Amino acid sequence: MGKIIRFLPLIVFIALGVVLYRGLFLKPQELPSALVGKPVPEFTLTGLKDGDRTLTSVGQKGDIKLLNVWATWCPSCRYEHPYLLDLAKSDQFKLYGLNYKDERDLAIKWLEDLADPYQYSIFDPNGRLGLDLGVYAAPETFVIDHNGIIRKRFAGPIDGKVWQKEFAPLIKTISQERARGE
Repeated sequence: MGKIIRFLPLIVFIALGVVLYRGLFLKPQELPSALVGKPVPEFTLTGLKDGDRTLTSVGQKGDIKLLNVWATWCPSCRYEHPYLLDLAKSDQFKLYGLNYKDERDLAIKWLEDLADPYQYSIFDPNGRLGLDLGVYAAPETFVIDHNGIIRKRFAGPIDGKVWQKEFAPLIKTISQERARGE
């Protein structure tokens, strides 16, 4: 028994080393999501700029949508913002924003100063919708197909390289499915 106790710290050290080594190869942007393949959760929240307007879903059928989770306190959101302005010019999808755990006045000023790429921004000050979506930080972006089904969750900022690798092929696939009436 005494010999086992002497080697216990070594065993714990080796086990911890294996776990940490394995973690080096994980990709945090590829977070599994229980919602992929399911509809967007129902919610009742107000608009960011129009606090009197209540929105209950972004999962309406018809259009391909990107739901971008952002906040003024998020430095990566500022990094991806110019690219979102370019994406907003596309006619392949509609870009919606989810202002996550933020202050309304600061968020409105941020969009006024940097320009607003979103068709509409949902104000989620307590993170209720974010929690339902499984958001753990901003920015995160969800691809919602023409049937209102979440097809992808991406954690991290979007730029040209990320768009071409992670989003463009999926948008093309969904567009083809929509054209076939699927």
